[in-house]
Amino acid sequence: MNNTEETRSLHFIEEIIEEDLKSGKHSGKILTRFPPEPNGYLHIGHAKSICLNFGLAQKYNGRCNLRFDDTNPLTEETEYVDSIRKDIQWLGFDWEDREFYASDYFGQLYEWAILLIKKGLAYVDDHSAEEVAESRGTPTRPGKESPFRNRSVEENLDLFIRMNKGEFPDGTKVLRAKIDMASPNMHMRDPVMYRIKHAVHHRTGNKWCIYPMYDYAHGQSDFIEGITHSICTLEFEVHRPLYDWFLDNIIDDPLVNFSRTRQYEFARLNLNYTVMSKRMLLKLVKENYVNGWDDPRMPTISGLRRRGYTPESIRDFADRVGVAKRENVIDMSLLEFCIREDLNKKAQRILTVINPLKVIIENYPEGQTEELEAVNNPEDEIMGTRHVPFSRTIYIERDDFMEDPPKKYFRLSPGNEVRLRYAYFIKCNKVIKNANGDITELRCSYDPQSKGGKSPDGRKVKGTIHWVSVQHAIETEIRLYDRLFLKEDPAEAGVNQTFIDNLNPDSLQIVKGYTEPCASEARPFDKFQFERLGYFCVDPDSDSGKLVFNRTVTLRDSWAKISSR
Repeated sequence: MNNTEETRSLHFIEEIIEEDLKSGKHSGKILTRFPPEPNGYLHIGHAKSICLNFGLAQKYNGRCNLRFDDTNPLTEETEYVDSIRKDIQWLGFDWEDREFYASDYFGQLYEWAILLIKKGLAYVDDHSAEEVAESRGTPTRPGKESPFRNRSVEENLDLFIRMNKGEFPDGTKVLRAKIDMASPNMHMRDPVMYRIKHAVHHRTGNKWCIYPMYDYAHGQSDFIEGITHSICTLEFEVHRPLYDWFLDNIIDDPLVNFSRTRQYEFARLNLNYTVMSKRMLLKLVKENYVNGWDDPRMPTISGLRRRGYTPESIRDFADRVGVAKRENVIDMSLLEFCIREDLNKKAQRILTVINPLKVIIENYPEGQTEELEAVNNPEDEIMGTRHVPFSRTIYIERDDFMEDPPKKYFRLSPGNEVRLRYAYFIKCNKVIKNANGDITELRCSYDPQSKGGKSPDGRKVKGTIHWVSVQHAIETEIRLYDRLFLKEDPAEAGVNQTFIDNLNPDSLQIVKGYTEPCASEARPFDKFQFERLGYFCVDPDSDSGKLVFNRTVTLRDSWAKISSR
């Protein structure tokens, strides 16, 4: 590969970093940051940002800070801080000792606000939030200057200091930057810098009753930490002029201005059949449409972890999605492909039946049990083999039998022969039904010469099905998870509807299943391939008396076929 081809393989942020390194900007150092708000659990979109920011630091021998954007005490909780730490570490990244908070800088941000007031670039406005929003105008109509915009520097200083002392109720005053109410960029029309919130902050307690807005705190926090490349999602592109305006009017050193941080934007991750809005995710949790932030149907990192996704599969997904400047929607099937690819190489195979039909093998000796050798993972010889007990009475999948089958049906049917995985050939001789006509069991015979599923005389048996010995089976609860929403774009709702109306009523089905006895040694988060059924993960709800499996993903993408019927 030549140099030109190598350059083309880089995404645009890597190209920017490599140019900066060549020019000596930032003294050859790379420092990124991941700045989550501790107001909810992280989701798969955040995972892409985590992989990008920490990944760039790793690639270019730099560092990545973890900085919590804790500027709104009304929505932030220590629980969210703890969950964010856990998710980043689980994905395989480490911020070492560089854990910071926007609240660490409240004192400096306050002093810089005083500086902007003294420069005549900030003023206290007595308007309510609704009045401020109304005064901004529209994208086609300029805003209207506040009557408080021309207060003297002395009056603004006095009012802002008194705001900080707690002399005014919530919502009665704000500090705004004085920029341009006619700017075509709505974010430059005298944006709010501070608002009054008499609330207890999860770290600073009651020390502050005024809190900075994200647009004011973000760039200055980057500057304080010495961030070289501030990487945001595309919706912050229109915020960049404001990011620069604050720094332009706070930093006077031309040498610092040359190498100071700059904001770069990339397309956020949009995934079909799910929602990424924290507001929507919070509604799902708070109104009990799901069983918490780590519900395996949620797109949260904790939900994906509980469902059985691996860090490697999510990092692979982020890499395959790539880094682009244009918004697009990624198909959920790509994420599912990534976990299949990973688990296919790692997951132990076991035999499990989730819709059981009893089979009695009449010519197999009563009371006899034998141990049959089974491969743990055909993709990895090192994983070796195990022994599976076989006996006279077994369970097979009810879907693997049909009394009146169509042509080219190769599973079990009356008079037809199939191969039991790792075991013997069996033939169905009799169908037993109850008074309602429902099939309750099958009577079959086996060929003792076909042990290991091998033909003793060269006859062809096309169908192979899985099974478990009834005598040795471990009863399990199996949670069959599917996509949470029916529509590709869940936010697309009809008249008088919301995204809630697009929930998939069959996103969770709980069934009783039976698995081979080796599963009794499984621990929470252990992952298996149930042969012919899919990949499953042991749920943390499991204990010594109860084994619970979550379906991670089917063996192949069957959703498209189902949803198109």
